[in-house]
Amino acid sequence: MWSSIPDDELISVASQGRLSNRGVLEQQVRRMLGDPRSDALVGNFAAQLLYLRNLPATSPDGVFYPDWDDELRQSFRRETELFFESIMRGDRNIVDLLTADYTFVNERLARHYGIPNIYGAHFRRVTLGPALDHRRGLLGKGSFLAITWTQNFRTSPVKRGVWVLENILGTPPPEPPPNVPPLEDSSGGPGKTLTLRDQMTEHRKNPQCAGCHKIMDPIGFALENFDADGKWRTRQGGDGGTPINASVELYDGQRVNGPVELRQALLRYSPQFVRIFIEKMMTYALGRGVEYTDMPAIRSIVRDVAADDNRFSAIVLGIVRSAQFQMRVKAEKTAN
Repeated sequence: MWSSIPDDELISVASQGRLSNRGVLEQQVRRMLGDPRSDALVGNFAAQLLYLRNLPATSPDGVFYPDWDDELRQSFRRETELFFESIMRGDRNIVDLLTADYTFVNERLARHYGIPNIYGAHFRRVTLGPALDHRRGLLGKGSFLAITWTQNFRTSPVKRGVWVLENILGTPPPEPPPNVPPLEDSSGGPGKTLTLRDQMTEHRKNPQCAGCHKIMDPIGFALENFDADGKWRTRQGGDGGTPINASVELYDGQRVNGPVELRQALLRYSPQFVRIFIEKMMTYALGRGVEYTDMPAIRSIVRDVAADDNRFSAIVLGIVRSAQFQMRVKAEKTAN
């Protein structure tokens, strides 16, 4: 929780053997979560969970995205850190990461998002009204939207779909088969230019590609109103471009149009989001990937935290109480 050494109080309680007492253990966990040093969970765990460490490598070309600079990149990261911290400090239901009707912006980020009357470099919490409903939760954050672009300066419905599958639904797609033909950035014949959506439709005609893409692509295309730099758009290619079509049918048969309806559709699977969140926090706590032998403990934590409204502290407590955490040992190095 602190990514540091224990303080005097924790050493004292541990040396007295009192951490085996369930009440004492819970008291210490809550004390540590309330300490400013638990900011390490934001800087380390949240950065790992939400891929914030990928932001430094994100750099859309200034010709295509003149509003992009390092200040915007840093603002994206800070917005997401403050948002995650608000869930942690408020001990909220972690599903609020998908639905919360507020975010944190400074003047630079507010201008990028189209939020009026925000001045200065200081970040402050703002409520997202109906006109900004698309910015609610993680799916509306510039950090997520910016790390899911492609090197040819456009959005990537595939990357966005994969991100949602891995981090919200907990169902990562398999690796693509070898020798898969690339997505063609070409015309559809003389005098005809294919939109990205048309290109992806052609791509899915390949039987090797269809199985995974019919799951990933609809999720990504529902988010196409967000440009590669996270800015809201209604047309692809500028004001004179093609109108964005964000209407899709998801793999489970739900029809959605745009990010707001996608978010609502994904809420049907909030138990999966809670499970994958717990898996990733268990990985962080243990310093290793979770194995099939860990799944009974994870399922037990999922059941327990559901009775406590999926609160952040309940997840931390469940992991700290688990045999996996309490009995973890450093792996022995084998001799050559």
